[in-house]
Amino acid sequence: MSVLARQRQELAALIRSALGQLMARDELPPVNIPEVTLEIPKDKAHGDFASNIALVLAKQVGMKPRDLAGKIAGILSTHQYIEKVEVAGPGFINFFLTKQWLYQVLQAVEAQGQDYGIADCGQGERLLLEFVSANPVGPMNVVNARAAAVGDTLARILAAVGYQVATEYYVNDAGVQTEVFGRSLLARYRQLDDPSYPFPEDGYPGEYVVELAKRLQAEAPGFGQMDEAAQLEFCRKWGIDQMIEWQKNDLLNFNVKFDCWFREQELHEANALESIIQLLNSRGFLYEQEGALWFHSTAFGDDKDRVIVKSDGNYTYVTADIAYHHNKLQRGFTKLIDILGPDHHGYIGRMKAAVQALGCPEDTLEILILQYVALLREGKPVKMSKRAGEFVTLEELVSEVGRDAARYFFVMRSLDSHLDFDLTLAAQQSNENPVYYIQYAHARISSIMGQAEQQGIHVKPVAEIDWQVLDHELEIDLIKKMAELPEELVEAAKERAPHRIARYALELASIFHSYYTHCHVLGEQEKIRDARLALVECVRTVLRRVLGLMGISAPERM
Repeated sequence: MSVLARQRQELAALIRSALGQLMARDELPPVNIPEVTLEIPKDKAHGDFASNIALVLAKQVGMKPRDLAGKIAGILSTHQYIEKVEVAGPGFINFFLTKQWLYQVLQAVEAQGQDYGIADCGQGERLLLEFVSANPVGPMNVVNARAAAVGDTLARILAAVGYQVATEYYVNDAGVQTEVFGRSLLARYRQLDDPSYPFPEDGYPGEYVVELAKRLQAEAPGFGQMDEAAQLEFCRKWGIDQMIEWQKNDLLNFNVKFDCWFREQELHEANALESIIQLLNSRGFLYEQEGALWFHSTAFGDDKDRVIVKSDGNYTYVTADIAYHHNKLQRGFTKLIDILGPDHHGYIGRMKAAVQALGCPEDTLEILILQYVALLREGKPVKMSKRAGEFVTLEELVSEVGRDAARYFFVMRSLDSHLDFDLTLAAQQSNENPVYYIQYAHARISSIMGQAEQQGIHVKPVAEIDWQVLDHELEIDLIKKMAELPEELVEAAKERAPHRIARYALELASIFHSYYTHCHVLGEQEKIRDARLALVECVRTVLRRVLGLMGISAPERM
């Protein structure tokens, strides 16, 4: 349990005890005490914690909320760990604690290091997080990049709070788009010798296809002797393999590594689509109509039933999706999360229905919809790509603004928020750039530590410092902000909200930069110097922790 959670729990217990005392004295009628909630006030002038318990109980005990709050405050004001209790507004109780609990925060950060904030709310549940899953017919673009940054950060957060997380990329290598890609590659190959050779009207026009054709010519000398059908199939398979490797490298350069790249073709080779049809049919969830086979998904809340096999005998893409999710469940995962683009809202109902038809609770599958990205440069939209013709690639983006800035900018807004990505700002090395501002805080502390080492000064363990000298307002703010991280992690995991960690990192960095401006660390009297060194070392630990959760580096020099 985190220090903050423990303080919250202990204070709630004290409030319940005070209410018990008031009932024992007959100052309150006997009542069932509800759950006591304690919030951290937005305005620090209102204390460390605030409770609305008097407002909740007032009517039940027949008292005015402020009068009840005053009675509770009167009992608790003498407690050794409470410095002051105030009644505010219509009956809120504000608690000001002694600084003892802040010292415990420093101990926890020092003891846990890069595990600081770890929790067990996931209780080891096996969770499969699928994200990006772009069609293997082109390089990673900025839309894929946002999904990559958000998905990878969410995976790190979920692992930190106790889930057994695996990440997966689903490769749609069996669909119509792969055939179109194969025709496009073959056309570009033939155009190398015959520029007049026609290009498919629905083909992929990007320059990257020409590059692949040149590699095909160099690496497959026997290709020209194949018949056309064999060439088409070779282009499809070889081209898809090349694109997957390209996508893998782009993502690795973006600090995203998937545990598994699952290929749709595996489902077809294993007859998984036929098997899933037999399974759903045996459970009574399929029916025939108008020559097609339908999944009765409305039985599970979908807005309409879905075709599984078309009247021409071909499977729909829904069939493969159901078979794929069945495969996930067969591998022992009990929680599935898919991150999809904004054009997939209709996907939610049908897949939740499928999971229930497979015998699992509705909440086994969770689908998160990630909104679009718009790139801006100097306030103007960026539409074209030097390489791809119709989109900006991940490679180009990282080359322009750097991996760390790109990851932070993609994560800093909630999933359901449209993101305007300002390339000009992201490339700046200034305090206006949030990721630079956060990393610079870490680098500043590293500089302080380097100077201390040159002077023969070593950071003392927290147990050896006089923590009571840490009484500057900004020192208290720093410790309180560090105390919040464990709960921030839990909430970010529960809400599927990695942007909370981006915001937290910026807030911690902001407090530190202000502290650095107003308070000296080195050059102070020894007792103060040692305490402040230990404090900023804890801040550096927490900054490195949150940057790591976002897959962002923590530089020691900038």
